[in-house]
Amino acid sequence: MMMTERAVPLRVAAAERVASAAGFRKSCLPEVGRLLRLAAAAKPHGVIAESGTGSGVGTAWLHSGLAAGARLVTVERDESLARRAAGVFADDDRVDVLTGDWRLLERHAPFDVFFCDGGGKRDDPERVVELLAPGGLLILDDFTPSPDWPPRFEGDVDELRLFHLTHPALDATEILTTPASSAVVAARCG
Repeated sequence: MMMTERAVPLRVAAAERVASAAGFRKSCLPEVGRLLRLAAAAKPHGVIAESGTGSGVGTAWLHSGLAAGARLVTVERDESLARRAAGVFADDDRVDVLTGDWRLLERHAPFDVFFCDGGGKRDDPERVVELLAPGGLLILDDFTPSPDWPPRFEGDVDELRLFHLTHPALDATEILTTPASSAVVAARCG
């Protein structure tokens, strides 16, 4: 028997219901979610972080790859969303949902995986890199694929994407997540 659809983890489905109830429409795509699960699974004793919890969909994907020896910390500035997302993980003490500025993550660094989907992504990308452990993985999504070099968005050089793809402390690449979206995946050198 051939499967035509991939299963969605139960907590991802629960977080998607939370997003729907909250009217939150910025959750990560399933294609990005599978990448997050893979990254978390690759670091079985790691500290996994996320900025921009939203309703917890990305968090749930990270959680689906979380090993018994790993920890997951995520931060959301919207108190209502953070509270709702925390409810999805209330029974798992490996997961901490913080409310506030993304810099609250700093006390949990260095990170073996950092899904930077909110704060830090645009306002302090250098600090984001500094929070990675050697060999730590950084995942940034929500890019529009560009066939050009340097990468462009709406006719201009995409400085944020270029920063990560050429950063001397990162070994980075861009991958298509769908035909219309891409992600930058990087590992900290050293």
